[in-house]
Amino acid sequence: MDRGRTKVKIYCKQCGEKFVLKGKWEKGKLETGFRQCLCSNENDFDIEVEDY
Repeated sequence: MDRGRTKVKIYCKQCGEKFVLKGKWEKGKLETGFRQCLCSNENDFDIEVEDY
């Protein structure tokens, strides 16, 4: 079940950078296009999802 567009807040735990992106649910997985932080962190994030 795809839920449509979603607001995604990503916080880097290494440098504290914040990103607010629009995501889309596809095949049960949330896709934003986000790959890594500006500090090259690829794994250590806090992620908050908000449907709208």
